[in-house]
Amino acid sequence: MSWQKLTLYMMVLSALAIHGACADGEQTCDAESPCEGADGEEQDVGCGCSALNRQKSGETVESEKEKYRSDHVSQIDEATYPRTNQMVLLKGDTFTMGTDEPKIPLDGEYPTREITLDSFYFDVYETTNAEFEHFVNATGYVTEAERFGDSFVLEARISEEVKKDITQAVAAAPWWLPVKGADWRHPEGPDTDIKARMDHPAVHTSWNDAVEYCQWAGKRLPTEAEWEFAARGGLKNRLFPWGNKLTPKGEHRMNIWQGTFPTENTAEDGYAGTAPVTSFPPNKYGLYNTVGNVWEWVSDWWTVNHEPTPQSNPTGPASGNDKVKKGGSYMCHLSYCYRYRCEARSQNTVDSSAANLGFRCAADKLPDNIECNNC
Repeated sequence: MSWQKLTLYMMVLSALAIHGACADGEQTCDAESPCEGADGEEQDVGCGCSALNRQKSGETVESEKEKYRSDHVSQIDEATYPRTNQMVLLKGDTFTMGTDEPKIPLDGEYPTREITLDSFYFDVYETTNAEFEHFVNATGYVTEAERFGDSFVLEARISEEVKKDITQAVAAAPWWLPVKGADWRHPEGPDTDIKARMDHPAVHTSWNDAVEYCQWAGKRLPTEAEWEFAARGGLKNRLFPWGNKLTPKGEHRMNIWQGTFPTENTAEDGYAGTAPVTSFPPNKYGLYNTVGNVWEWVSDWWTVNHEPTPQSNPTGPASGNDKVKKGGSYMCHLSYCYRYRCEARSQNTVDSSAANLGFRCAADKLPDNIECNNC
C-alpha cells in the first residue's frame, strides 16, 4: 500500500474511531458511550484544548507599548523556590519520530520517519511561575491573557463566585469557560494566586509569550522533532518516556486525569491541577514531566502530513494557522484525550492560552549563567 493510500486509510479509520468526548446538559460520555452531535454523528473533541482559540472577529490585543509595564510586584522567594532553569546537553543522534500505530490518526501521529538532529540544549523542567516571574521582573512583560483580559479555565476548578459572571462556554467543549482575570498569576481566575505554586509550571502562556520568554533567556522554543527526541529519553517505539506501561509497578509517573472527566478528578497521582515541575521521576535524559502536567509549545507550524523519508533537523512547514503543542496535560484521560504519549500532538493559535498550557525552552548554545546538568 502506498504512503498516500495509507494516509487516506488512516484518516478514514480515525473518523470512525472514538477519540473524544462531549457533554450535553448533565450527560457525560466516554469511549464506551460516545456522545452524538446534532447531526447524529460522533464528535471528536478530546479535552477540547485545540478549540481554545481566540476569536478573530475584530478582537485585538492592546498596542505594543502595553506589552511592558513597571508596576509588577515580585512574589519570588528564592529560599523557598530555588532556580529551576537548568538545561541538559542532548548530543546529536538519529531517532525514530512518530508511530505506525497511531492512537489518534487525525492528529498526524504517523508515519514513523528517521530524524537526525544536531546537538542541542533542553530545559530540565517546564518553565515555572518563579522563572517566569524573573522574566517579568526584568522586562515588565505583560502576557497576552492579561492584555486580552481573559483566558480559559476548566469549569470544575472555578469558584462559584466567579462562575456567576460567566455567560459563555466553548461550544465543542463546554467544560472550558473563558474567565475574566485568569492569567499566569491567577490560574483559576481573579480570586486565585500562585503564592504557593511558584514551583508549578507557568500557565495561560501563549506561543507568543513563550517566544518572548525564551528570547529573553537566550534560548528558543524546541522544534517538534527536538521535543520528541528529548521526551523519548533514548527509548524507541515506546508510548511513554519510561516504556509502555502507564503505571509500572503500580507507580504513577505523570500528572494526568483519574476518575470521570470532566466532573471528577480523583487525583490518584497526587494532583488535581498542575504539579510542581520536580514531581515524578525523570526520563533517562534527566528531563521531568515531558508528558502530563501541562501542554508544551514547540516552534513548528501545525501539519498532519509528514513525509516518511529520512530528514535532518526538520523545522516543520514554513507557515500555517496553528502551532504544535506536545505532551498532554493534567486534564488528559484515556477516554477523552489520550495525548500524554511521546508521539501525541495537538495545536492552537499563537495567541491562545489556557490553564493547562505552558512551555520549556531549548538552545543551540548554553546561555550565560545557566547550569548544565550533564556537561
